[in-house]
Amino acid sequence: MLYKKLTNIIIDIITVLFPRVCFGCNAHLIRGEELVCTTCRNNLPLTDYSFNEENPVDRIFYGRINIEKASSFLFFSKKGIVQQLIHNLKYRNQEVIGDFLGEWYGQLLKDSKELDGKIDLVIPVPLHSKKLKKRGYNQVSKFAKKLAVYLEADYIDDILVKTANTKTQTKKNRLGRWQQQTSLYALNNPERLTGKNILLVDDVITTGGTMEICAQALSIGIDTKLYITSMAVVP
Repeated sequence: MLYKKLTNIIIDIITVLFPRVCFGCNAHLIRGEELVCTTCRNNLPLTDYSFNEENPVDRIFYGRINIEKASSFLFFSKKGIVQQLIHNLKYRNQEVIGDFLGEWYGQLLKDSKELDGKIDLVIPVPLHSKKLKKRGYNQVSKFAKKLAVYLEADYIDDILVKTANTKTQTKKNRLGRWQQQTSLYALNNPERLTGKNILLVDDVITTGGTMEICAQALSIGIDTKLYITSMAVVP
């Protein structure tokens, strides 16, 4: 009991001297809070979309690619909590946010049993090797790895590769971007995908263009089935 009290006192002193802040709103975190404050955690906009029922993420890909099902964990909005979290994850070396979101979403998927036994491989949307070297990590990796653990699937990040270091051309229409970028992603040893059910994972789905191109590459695999998800989706 005394040890626990001393530990709590030390933690409180460290918190005062080196305050931890919420990645969602920058408020100081108090004892028991990790990464985000209680207010931000309670206000995170979960989509409540299901892998069992039709949802708006499915409709993004209608008529574009052949997938089994699509879903997403959170809603993304400009200047919102989710944008702050993903910004910290991508640009401020806060990979722990990927673990945090993956743990939460993975547990939800496990409890719901929506993908129970359906997924063999979890594959993150890759970064180009130059960008990966510069950033030091793929912002999707930690999130995707957690999902793989909860879905009892294999996490593989060396099959789908990005072949060119390009920026998203947001001012061009979707078809134009797709025509220019269809060769941006390629497969290493595509035979490893034969007969597999794949969960493709990204950070944010906006127009679905990146997922569409990745799915085209993954469709080279024989007798594969593709599922799609992301940390967040733009409503």
